[in-house]
Amino acid sequence: MISSGLILGASFAYLGLLFVVALIGDRRADAGRSLIANPWVYALSLAVYCTAWTYYGSVGRASTAGVSFLPVYLGPTLVMGVGSLVLLKMVRISKAYRITSIADFIASRYGKSRHLAAMVTLMAVIGIVPYIALQLKAVSSEYGLLTGAAHGAEGEWYRDSALYMALALAAFTMIFGTRHLDATERHEGMVAAVAFESLVKLGAFLALGVVVTYVLFDGWHDLLARAGANDDLRSLLSLQHVGSAADWFALMLLSGLAFLMLPRQFQVAVVENVDERHLQRASWLFPTYLLLINIFVLPIALGGVLSFPPDADPDSFVLVLPRSAGYDLLTLIVFIGGLSAATGMIIVETIALSTMVCNDLVMPALLSNARFHRRAPQDLTGLLLLIRRAAIAIVLLLGYVYFRLAGQAYALVSIGLISFAAVVQFAPALLGGMYWRGATGRGAIAGVSAGFLVWAYTLLLPSFAKSGWLPMSVVDQGLFGLAALRPEALFGMTGVNHITHAVFWSLLANVGSFVLVSLARAPSPVEVGQAGLFVDIVERDPVGAARFWRGQAQVDDLCALLARFLGARRVEEAFSGYARRRGVDRVEALKADGDLVHFAETLLAGAIGSASARIMIASVVEEEALGLEEVMNILDEASRVRAYSRELEDKSRALEAATRELRAANERLQELDRLKDDFMSSVTHELRTPLTSIRALSEMLFDDPDIARDDRVRFLGIIVKETERLTRLVNQVLDLAKIESGHAQWHETEVDLVELVRHAADTGAQLLRERGARLELDLPERVAPILADRDRLVQVMVNLLGNAARFVPINAGVVTVRLRETVDALQVDVEDNGPGIAPEAQAEIFERFRQVRGSGGKPTGTGLGLPISRQIIEHFGGRLWVHSTPGQGAAFSFSLPLRTASEKDDGRAGGRRGAMP
Repeated sequence: MISSGLILGASFAYLGLLFVVALIGDRRADAGRSLIANPWVYALSLAVYCTAWTYYGSVGRASTAGVSFLPVYLGPTLVMGVGSLVLLKMVRISKAYRITSIADFIASRYGKSRHLAAMVTLMAVIGIVPYIALQLKAVSSEYGLLTGAAHGAEGEWYRDSALYMALALAAFTMIFGTRHLDATERHEGMVAAVAFESLVKLGAFLALGVVVTYVLFDGWHDLLARAGANDDLRSLLSLQHVGSAADWFALMLLSGLAFLMLPRQFQVAVVENVDERHLQRASWLFPTYLLLINIFVLPIALGGVLSFPPDADPDSFVLVLPRSAGYDLLTLIVFIGGLSAATGMIIVETIALSTMVCNDLVMPALLSNARFHRRAPQDLTGLLLLIRRAAIAIVLLLGYVYFRLAGQAYALVSIGLISFAAVVQFAPALLGGMYWRGATGRGAIAGVSAGFLVWAYTLLLPSFAKSGWLPMSVVDQGLFGLAALRPEALFGMTGVNHITHAVFWSLLANVGSFVLVSLARAPSPVEVGQAGLFVDIVERDPVGAARFWRGQAQVDDLCALLARFLGARRVEEAFSGYARRRGVDRVEALKADGDLVHFAETLLAGAIGSASARIMIASVVEEEALGLEEVMNILDEASRVRAYSRELEDKSRALEAATRELRAANERLQELDRLKDDFMSSVTHELRTPLTSIRALSEMLFDDPDIARDDRVRFLGIIVKETERLTRLVNQVLDLAKIESGHAQWHETEVDLVELVRHAADTGAQLLRERGARLELDLPERVAPILADRDRLVQVMVNLLGNAARFVPINAGVVTVRLRETVDALQVDVEDNGPGIAPEAQAEIFERFRQVRGSGGKPTGTGLGLPISRQIIEHFGGRLWVHSTPGQGAAFSFSLPLRTASEKDDGRAGGRRGAMP
C-alpha cells in the first residue's frame, strides 16, 4: 500500500501546480501576452472531454466488451474532422452576440426567451451534477484502492477525502473562474490549467501503456497471443462483443452531439475560443489526442484480465497493474493522471453551470422582482460575483451529496452515457435554430421538454430502479402494467442496448415535437429577426440586430444601467471606444439609436446573459414592438441590399475583366506597332544594302568608261546578283504580307511527299554543289498522299535545303533529308553537320529578319525564309521546329497531318486549330 500521506501530499501538490499554471496564465493575459492564443493550447483544452470516466472506464469496458468503447471517441473525431463548420458557426455567433453559455445560445436564438434559458439550465444541472459525482467517486475509489481505506462512512462525512477535494476545487474555480464579471471574457488561467491537465493525463496513460505492453508483457504480439490462447479473452479480439451497427451508430451520434452540447465543451470550444482559425488546427490535433489516449486501452485491459482473477474490478486495472508489479512511482503518476482527468472536467463544468445558474435562473428571477429593485444596491457587481461563486460551491456540493447518497449504486456507475443522453436533448433546438429560419421558441420548448421526459423515463427511471430506489416492476412490466410502456422496451422495441433505445425514442420525440410545433405557428417578429442573425452568420453578413429596434432611449440612462452591473469605469471605457468608432468626440454626443441600444444590450449580456440583459434594457428604454410585416420588410430590404451589393460586385468583376482585356489588347497593339517599326527598319536596311552596292558599282562604270574588261564583267556580275537579291527580298516581303493578311492564293491538291522531296532535292542540289556538300536522302518507297499546295511545300523544302547549305562546312558538309510516316502525320527532317544553333537563338530564327552567322562568319540570306516556311506549314495544320546542339549541327523538321481530298472542306479549318505533336 502507498501511504495516504504521500498520496494526499502529491494530490494537493498537483493542485498547487495547477494553481501556479493558472496564475501564470492570468498574469500573462493581464500583460497582453496571452498564453492560450495558440492552436495547440486550444486543442488540448478540448481534451477536457476525456474525464475520469474515460481514464478508468474505457479500460473497464474494453475488459468485458473489446473494442466497443471506440464509438464514444469516434463521434467527436467525426465532428472535428467533418463537422467543424458547425463549430465555426457556433463560435462566430457567440462572439458576435457575446453569448455566455449553451443556455444563453439557445435562448438568444429564440427571441432571448428567459423561460427556454431557465429550462435548459435546469436540465443541464440535472444531467451534469451526477456526472460531477462520478468524477468524485472515481478519485475517491482509486484513493481507497491505493491506501486500503474506504470513503467516510455515514456519519463520518468529515473524514471523506472526496469532500476536501470538492472544496479545494471549489476554491480553485472561484479564484480563476470568477475573476472577471463578464462571462464572455476568457478565463485564461483556467484554460491554461486545463490544457496542462490534458498533457498530464495523456502522459500518465501513455507511460502506463508502454510499461504494461513492453515491460510486464513482451509487446502487442505477446498480449494478443496470450489472449488468443484464453477462451474467455479470445472473444474480446473478435467482433462478438462489438454490438450491432445500430448500437455503434447510436453511440457515435450520442458522443458526437454530446461533444457539442456538454456545457464544459461549449465553454472551452466556443466561449473560450481566442481565434476561430484555431479550429483548423484542432480539427486534426484533437482526433490525434483521442487516438493517443486510447491506443493502449486494449493492451491494458488484456493485461489486467490476464493478471487478475475474474472477479477483479476492471475499472481498477489502470492502478492495480503497476502497483502489483511494484512500480510505486508509476502508480502514483497514474493516480495523478486520473486526478487530472477528474479535476479538469469538474473545474470547467462547474464554471459553465455556475454561469448558467447565475445568468439564466437567479438573475432573471431577481430582476423581474419589484421588491429586489427597491432594495437592491446601486452597484450590483459584487452581488453578481457572489451569486456565481455561491453557484460554484452549490454545484460542487450537490455533486458530492449525490456521490454520498448513491454510493456504489447502478445510477452512479452508468451515469456517463446517461448524462450524454441528457445534454443531447439540446441538439435539435440549437442546430435547428442555426440552419432553419422557421424554428420557433414554442417548438424549441416543446422539443426539449418532450426529449427530456422520454430520457428520464427510458434511462433515469430504470437506473433508479436498478439502484433499489424504485420497484423493478416498473421496468419489467411497464407503467400501469402496460408492456408497451416498458422503459427499456418502449412500444416493443428490442434488439438494441438500453442507450440506443433511449437515444432513439428521446430524439424522435424531441425532433418531432420541435418540428411540428414550429410548423403549427409562424415565428414571432423577434424570432424572425433572431433567425436572420443566426442563420446568415457564415454564409453572408447577417442583418444587424439594431435594425429591428424601434423606440426612444437616453444615453445617460443606458450608461447608468450598465454601470450597476459592470462598474462605472468599464462602462465609460466601453462607451468612449464606441463613440470613437462612430466618429464622435464625447459620449454625451452619441445618438441613442438602435445601434447604441444593441451595443449596450450586447455589452450587458456578457455579464448577466442575453435574457437578463433584454429585461434590464427594456426597463430604461421605450421600445416599440415591431409587427411581422415590418420585420419582413426589413429582411426584404436587407436582401435587396445584399442582391444589389452582389450585382455591384459582379459588375465590378466584369469591369476588371474588361479592363484586363483592354490592357492586354493595348499591349498587343503596342507590340504590333513596335513590330511594324522593326519590320520597316529591317526592310529598308535590307533594301538599302543591295541598292548601295548597285549604285556604287554603276557610278564606277559610268564615271570610268575605260575600266578594264575583267573589272567591268565582275562589277556587272555583282550588280546582277544584288538585283536578284533585291527581287527575292521584295517577293518574300510581298509573299509574307499576303500570307499574314490571308490574301495569299493556295492551290491544294493531293501531294506525294516522296516525289516532292526528290524534286526539291534536285532543285537545291546546285546550292550544295557550290559548297562541296553531299546530300543524302532517306525516303520510303511510298507514303499516303496529303492535301496541300505543292509549290508552297517545294518552297519550304528549298528554303530548308538552302539554309542547311549555307551552314555546312565547305567541302565537308553533309545534309540528310528523312521522311517518315506516323499514325496521323508525315514528318520531314533536314539535318546538317554545321556549327549548330545556340539555345537562346533557336526561337529567334523564326522571327522576321533574324539571322545567325553562316559558316563564313556573316549572316546570309534575307531572314524571311524560315518565317515564311513556318506560316506555310501552319496553314496546312502542321508544325515547323528546330532541334540543335551547338557544335553538332541542326535539324529542321516539319510535320503535316494526313488529309485527303474528301476532307478538303473541313480539313483546313481543322488544320488551323493547332500544331501537330
